[in-house]
Amino acid sequence: MRLSKAGSGRDAANLHRTLTLELVRVTERAAIAAAEWRGKGDEKSADDAAVQAMQAELMRVQIDGRIVIGEGEAGEIDHLYIGEAVGSGEGPQVDIAVDPLEGVTLCAKNQPDSIVVLAMAERGGLLNVARDVYMHKIAIGAEYARDVVHIDQTATDNVKSLAAAKGVPLREITAIVLDRPRHAALIEELRISGVAVKLISDGDVAGVIHAANTDDTGIDIYLGSGGAPEGVLAAAALRCVGGQMQGKLILDTQEKRERAYRMGITDAGRIYDVADLASGDVLFAATGVTDGTLLDGIRLRRQSVETSTIVMRSWSQTVRWIKALHAR
Repeated sequence: MRLSKAGSGRDAANLHRTLTLELVRVTERAAIAAAEWRGKGDEKSADDAAVQAMQAELMRVQIDGRIVIGEGEAGEIDHLYIGEAVGSGEGPQVDIAVDPLEGVTLCAKNQPDSIVVLAMAERGGLLNVARDVYMHKIAIGAEYARDVVHIDQTATDNVKSLAAAKGVPLREITAIVLDRPRHAALIEELRISGVAVKLISDGDVAGVIHAANTDDTGIDIYLGSGGAPEGVLAAAALRCVGGQMQGKLILDTQEKRERAYRMGITDAGRIYDVADLASGDVLFAATGVTDGTLLDGIRLRRQSVETSTIVMRSWSQTVRWIKALHAR
């Protein structure tokens, strides 16, 4: 991942500098709360614990914030609903996208790659999408030309083009795909083409990040459909570390199309790139709940708790890994 500085502008530099550590505290607290429910088979309790902890910590942050991607609609849930005001009410006006427990099933089963995720951007910087809307996604690293892959091409055409751009045979390309029945044809197509497929049971935010960080992960491309909110969160991360992504919303019912229109989405067939999904100065933070390929999980000790967090910023292209010990 790139650690070089990019961008300019005094206002942008000042907007979120003091907020970076505050976001880490938010994701740490939610991850610690969720970790108490690892392996206990209770998805609801794990998710509720993360939501309540995240909301409580967010209210302490010196921001005038609003949730644009949350746990659901106002009136349906009590905390972290779309449109909810969070923060102290003083400070920069920001939009916030949250996934208090990505991989809730992974946490309940104590399986790898359950994480807490949060992204923050300047007001209007994050695409507003509903929790139950899905998105077609494709993502690769930043080192390729912008026309190497396209979301409207077939998977075979995309991996062939990617292999040619990388200068390797198809058999050396690895795709990461969510293991879902809806992807059965996609997985078969990729394997017939000779591409290796890494299947993940959950956690497509981390999956997209892996595809953009090939040197460390061995993953070349992310393909398939997943939650649209997770697409926005992944795009926020790519704004910070580099990488290409395209997304197309799956508005397959009249109700979803009408709701999307009310949320400001006027072109149901639009193809979004990274900057369309997350623009302006963006912060991204994630803390591990269970051990995974991106982050270590929570370590509960007799006297302390250890957390592992990654926090990124788009303006400076800074990536920090933070290991912290918290007194119990």
